[in-house]
Amino acid sequence: MVEFSHVSDAVKKPGTTVVLRGWVYRKRESGGLAFIILRDNTGILQTATKKDAVDAASWKAASDTTIESSIIVTGKVREDKRAPTGYELSVEKFDNVGIAEPFPITEYQSTELLLDKRHLWLRSQKMTNIMKVRATVFRYIRDFFAERQFWEVTPPVITKAGGESGSDMFETDFFGTKAYLTQSSQLYLEAMVPALERVYDLVPSFRAEKSRTVKHLAEYWHLEAEAAYYGCEDNMKLQEDMISYICQKMVKEQAPLLDALGVDKKGLGVVKAPFERLTYKEAIDYINKHGGKKEWLDDFGVEDEKILTEKRDKPIFVWKWPIKIKSFYMRPDPNDPELVLNADMLAPQGHGEIIGGSERISDYAMLKKRITELGLNVKNYEWYLDTPRYGSVQHSGFGFGTERFIKWILNLDHIRDAIPFPRMINRAEP
Repeated sequence: MVEFSHVSDAVKKPGTTVVLRGWVYRKRESGGLAFIILRDNTGILQTATKKDAVDAASWKAASDTTIESSIIVTGKVREDKRAPTGYELSVEKFDNVGIAEPFPITEYQSTELLLDKRHLWLRSQKMTNIMKVRATVFRYIRDFFAERQFWEVTPPVITKAGGESGSDMFETDFFGTKAYLTQSSQLYLEAMVPALERVYDLVPSFRAEKSRTVKHLAEYWHLEAEAAYYGCEDNMKLQEDMISYICQKMVKEQAPLLDALGVDKKGLGVVKAPFERLTYKEAIDYINKHGGKKEWLDDFGVEDEKILTEKRDKPIFVWKWPIKIKSFYMRPDPNDPELVLNADMLAPQGHGEIIGGSERISDYAMLKKRITELGLNVKNYEWYLDTPRYGSVQHSGFGFGTERFIKWILNLDHIRDAIPFPRMINRAEP
């Protein structure tokens, strides 16, 4: 049986003969010499096929191959500073596995074409590396919570209860009854707290917001966590510890990947807890002092978040918001019932909100009253109200937008590049 190597392993052993399989990344042919750059999931490697050094079948295969054809090549690895990565494979045998038709993506293409051909654009070096970062971030998230004895759970995506106000949700016909695609699994996580005490999930969420900003997706991967006996302060500490953990692990363990994407590792390395905290009032005052115009009970838009964060190198919290503009489940501040014990975390350099969290209402009467005040259908929340009915405790949690986080740490221009197949207000394909 043939033993295949990956590019990343092959370059570690110059002078040895290896067998590689991958796709054609670039091709250049001159006379009796074909330079073909092979790509696999670990990187790229230039191969050199000489007409007079291989059999006729190998030369024909090298000549016939096209961009994005799948190939298998055998040869000896050697150092060559002229090659793109400093190494080259002297080909001894070249085989085409699948010849590609003319590739529809060339060097200069419009954003719309790249989105239309997303299934092909994912093969680019940039997108490949972003997807590696995404997978690594997900792994670090799970490592972080496992170390803190949180249990991963899998709540439903189809629901009749809205985690926020019930608006901006995708409605669906569920066997003749009205249901929604979830915009948050929070209520289900809260129901699991009395069983497992500390829980989290990492699942898709959906928001039917008609937003065309660089940070909005209609479908995104949502990390949510809930913990028994956590107050608002505990909740914020958990969040800043998680962000610090991921950023420090990325800098320490993924330097080559960050370098390939042009990430400022030094800047990412300063992201360590604790993070600065501003009350909602302090944030409004700061915005108004620096050219914005906000009044009490105003929410913050993209420009407001930019003012708050563009000169900061670490995330900040904005906490203790007015109860009138926040969700029914947030616990009022005992020291000022007009405020709630919540906090939004904003990423630095203008990337905006990445986490929203709060201490939850654990009192049955208070929770039911808030649901009624906001005009929600109490019947849809009867199961949720059972949680405070039967042994509720103080608890807190948060929701974290993974794509927004990836957009920030990689300094991406648009959130669409933080997910393989973005779903936005004007795009539901491919």
